[in-house]
Amino acid sequence: MKKIIVILGTRPEAIKLAPVILQLRQNPKYRILVCNTEQQKEISNQALGFFGIKADFNLNVMLDNQTLPGLQSLLMSRLAQIYSANRFDATIVQGDTATVLGGALTSFYNKIPLFHVEAGLRSYKLNEPFPEEAIRQMVARIADLHFAPTEYAKDVLIKENIDESRIFVTGNTVIDALMQLSNQSVEDAEKSLKRGNIILNDKLVLITVHRRENHGVRLEQILEAIAELAKMFSDHQFVLPVHPNPNVKNRIYEALDSKSNIVLTEPLDYPELVCLMKNSKLVLTDSGGIQEEAPTFGNPVLVMRLETERKEIIDAGFAKLVGADKMKIIREAGIILSRDRAETRLDGSKSPYGQGNSSIEIERIINAFFYCAN
Repeated sequence: MKKIIVILGTRPEAIKLAPVILQLRQNPKYRILVCNTEQQKEISNQALGFFGIKADFNLNVMLDNQTLPGLQSLLMSRLAQIYSANRFDATIVQGDTATVLGGALTSFYNKIPLFHVEAGLRSYKLNEPFPEEAIRQMVARIADLHFAPTEYAKDVLIKENIDESRIFVTGNTVIDALMQLSNQSVEDAEKSLKRGNIILNDKLVLITVHRRENHGVRLEQILEAIAELAKMFSDHQFVLPVHPNPNVKNRIYEALDSKSNIVLTEPLDYPELVCLMKNSKLVLTDSGGIQEEAPTFGNPVLVMRLETERKEIIDAGFAKLVGADKMKIIREAGIILSRDRAETRLDGSKSPYGQGNSSIEIERIINAFFYCAN
């Protein structure tokens, strides 16, 4: 039996790795242990709980006013303790967070094979997104298996001289997670949203903003644009689940809390967020995961970042880059919001991220790595 540790710490990681964990746990050849660094403590555990997963290791790495070097150091130290007390046959990480870098380096230092889910995303701007772009490039140098979500991501890795025999196009596991939502969970989410005075109709706008590179002046521009859009389209409801980071949370409440058609909420659980996406007329976001999920529902997306490493959705026409440019956000959002929702729908079947069988494909590739190498 192969003993594999899956390391995660944020809600997107929990959501995207849950289908992989559940798929591998069905195979008697593997013992799967889950380490939650708790880089996003409450919402990562909440997301795992939705899938019926409980972490075997909880690291509680976040401290008040923590610096990136401080976080990375603490991650490495606590992961080192786990690896010194256990012998693993492989490590699985997903994406591009400090947790990913910590898990990748710890696995590498212990000479344990590293499998990278959602490999090959690039903006080639080291500060956009920061620090994620650098982390993805560093992890690519030491991963043994690269699970690329699209052919575009595979081509990126090949151009970086990654051995093509170790790159596999699997689709994105976030679609697997969407497929696991039960009808009951969706119904419960709808009831919960209605209790929070969120109206699920054809004039709903979902907004998420939290990225580190958007703090400061950029955040001010984004919030001014949202306030102006809410004024222009007073018959629409704008829903913004507020990130718990106080640098973001406090400023959002100061700027938008008084607007009658803007609903500011605590972070939503996964079914609630999916329910909002499913019913939205427009999505305004700087999140990576939502850029991948929204196309499944045919949502037009405005990406409030200067660069995106998910270029497939731009090329496929599901999204536009608007950066933190106040006037551009207002202009592009206005084009969509001035039309009926039915006129703005896109064909979700053309999403570039697969059909929901990524975790099955990942299990097949891992089987081949361990049992068919020779």
